[in-house]
Amino acid sequence: MTQKHWQEIRREIVFQKYSQTIERRDYKLPDGRIDEYYIHVARPGACALALTPDKKVVTIPQYRPGPDKVLHELPGGFIDEHESPREAAVRELLEETGYSGQVESWTGTWWVDAYAETKNTIVIVTDCQLAAQPQLGANEFGEVELVELADFVTQARAGELTDAGGAMLALDHLGFLR
Repeated sequence: MTQKHWQEIRREIVFQKYSQTIERRDYKLPDGRIDEYYIHVARPGACALALTPDKKVVTIPQYRPGPDKVLHELPGGFIDEHESPREAAVRELLEETGYSGQVESWTGTWWVDAYAETKNTIVIVTDCQLAAQPQLGANEFGEVELVELADFVTQARAGELTDAGGAMLALDHLGFLR
């Protein structure tokens, strides 16, 4: 049986604060029933898998309330209007860590999850060096931590990153998952 798009019946915003919007969307399902789904609506984001010349990954350990843990995060954030994903990733890398380097032409994209309409992008930046002092946002806390590549691969495989999907795409592209 071929899957078909569901017919959207209605939508309404049920929550909106800061960069977070949740919409209730009612759909007519293939069996004729109508059911509700709650969809996270957000601007697309971009992050950087940043590698130092000695192949350490530039991360920012930060507490995240969803999983209720400190996770090693890749530098990243929302893509600003009139900014490409690559530009956003490079900007976020410099702002959050103070590092800059050589940006590869490859990018990877992935859906955030099945109940979000957002795709994120990952960019690879190599030969990263400290170029400036980090400029963290008001709700960003943490200090840069350089993680050995093997340890980072283990964290990514275990899903212990906020952008594990992007990390896996980049690590695979670089041949580090073989």
